[in-house]
Amino acid sequence: MGKKGKKEKKGRGAEKTAAKMEKKVSKRSRKEEEDLEALIAHFQSLDAKKTQVTETPCSPPSPRLNASLSAHPEKDELILFGGEYFNGQKTFMYNELYVYSIRKDTWTKVDIPGPPPRRCAHQAVVVPQGGGQLWIFGGEFASPDGEQFYHYKDLWVLHLATKTWEQIRSTGGPSGRSGHRMVAWKRQLILFGGFHESTRDYIYYSDVYTFSLDTLLWSKLSPSGSGPTPRSGCLMAVTPQGSIAIYGGYSKQRVKKDVDKGTQHSDMFLLKPEEGGEGKWTWTRINPSGVKPTARSGFSVAVAPNHQILLFGGVCDEEEEESLEGSFFSDLYVYDASRSRWFAAQLKGPKSEKKKRRRGKVGEHEDATEQENGGTSAPEPLEVIKEVVTEDGTVITIKQMLAPSGLVVRPSPKAEDNAVETSSTGQEPCPRSNAMLAVKHGLLYVYGGMFEAGDRQVTLSDLYCLDLHKMEEWKTLIEMDPKSQEWLEDTDSDEEDSSSDEEGAEGGGEDQEEDSMEDSAEEGTDPQHPEVASGEQYEEYLTRTEQYWLKLARNHMGRDAKEKKVFKVAQAMAKTFFDDTVEDTAQAKH
Repeated sequence: MGKKGKKEKKGRGAEKTAAKMEKKVSKRSRKEEEDLEALIAHFQSLDAKKTQVTETPCSPPSPRLNASLSAHPEKDELILFGGEYFNGQKTFMYNELYVYSIRKDTWTKVDIPGPPPRRCAHQAVVVPQGGGQLWIFGGEFASPDGEQFYHYKDLWVLHLATKTWEQIRSTGGPSGRSGHRMVAWKRQLILFGGFHESTRDYIYYSDVYTFSLDTLLWSKLSPSGSGPTPRSGCLMAVTPQGSIAIYGGYSKQRVKKDVDKGTQHSDMFLLKPEEGGEGKWTWTRINPSGVKPTARSGFSVAVAPNHQILLFGGVCDEEEEESLEGSFFSDLYVYDASRSRWFAAQLKGPKSEKKKRRRGKVGEHEDATEQENGGTSAPEPLEVIKEVVTEDGTVITIKQMLAPSGLVVRPSPKAEDNAVETSSTGQEPCPRSNAMLAVKHGLLYVYGGMFEAGDRQVTLSDLYCLDLHKMEEWKTLIEMDPKSQEWLEDTDSDEEDSSSDEEGAEGGGEDQEEDSMEDSAEEGTDPQHPEVASGEQYEEYLTRTEQYWLKLARNHMGRDAKEKKVFKVAQAMAKTFFDDTVEDTAQAKH
């Protein structure tokens, strides 16, 4: 009795500590979130001008990560929403909605009135009700300098049949967060974990919430048993047995002032509904056999038609006190819940001999041409057979196709060689983290994500698919050359803006700052300001050039200036320059 009581007291103490920490984080972050609310409200005012649904055929979406990619429950379509992009100086947030037609291999940008605000690291779940619904919860909005974050706690549903957005206002739900995970279970949404971060503090969660698709009400679960520690970015998927699997994830804790230590979790749990106990759940820790994923975070997850759970890519960070280096992955792991076993997926490679005998296939001609050229193409992959002994003593034979000496998968693949089309090693997605995954008709789709090359972050916009039945080779649907991506160094921007800094925006008050901004904006012939297009309205001009004016305002006011004030001054600068340009143009005509 004594031990049990002591254990319960310890548990309650941990809960109190977590509650105090959340209150502390909430208080400190509230102020900076208020600063960002003005920026979010501005973007929403621009969205509010959309009054009807428009569908515009377009080129593939721009590079992004931490978006959501979902398979339409009834149509041969993939739905891409939100995400973020960093070009070295600015962070861009999106709330665009794109639809990819699998059969036509085309993209369409769908503008729907009243969308959710711009965000990334949210969760999106598709359910078949009412012709298909896409449910979205939470996520984060980052300031352009990437230093401040606003964490959403809103719930939205996109009615796919009518193409309408609806915000569901229901109390008692999770607090604002990103990096959480959410799945559809029967007629409920179940949400786990995530994190909330401000400039100085952060908190990770391990709580569980359910949302009823019938009553539209939130409920917080209190599962029995010992569950996962707080974390974000974990694997969360429903098993064929009706349980919910949780694997891995990431969290960090402060070890001393201004020094944090990250943890890449590799433990696994099942959240099981109790028999006969409606709304009662139990945590159980499991230790699956087989070939488990190596330590990593930022991996992506999807579920195959046979209910096997797929884990792709990620990054293993090696942290030092003053530096962080990561090794990125492009491997694919499979978790078979029915046997509680992990497998490292291996591709069989293209069947070149069988392709020779068939006619009328696209790949045949390329294979035949390769052989007719007398073997001038790249050498064939080597087959290596390994025997792995699992924890329970089972011997698993793994066949692996390795590239010959000198052929490796690089973060910056070249796409100009025809030989790439016939080599499984040449078509693989490059190593990456935070990519988007979806499965439709037995095909696994991988879109975007990022990797690092030195101090540079490369954000991707390529698209690949893999036939999960054949498991032969990746197929490239959209190619991308990472070298072509814009990257702006901080040193370059400092040099470019040094002259404007010297003009003196050191005044005391906001009025002086605005006056100095307006004085500089009056130089309508200054080539560094974006020109006003013929017939362009101010709202259109501001939307197109907003990032430029924000950057200019921040350079004058300093990095310590409040975001709301920077935004106000940027608008004043843009409006003054726009009005002066319009007036000068009108006078010139007369």
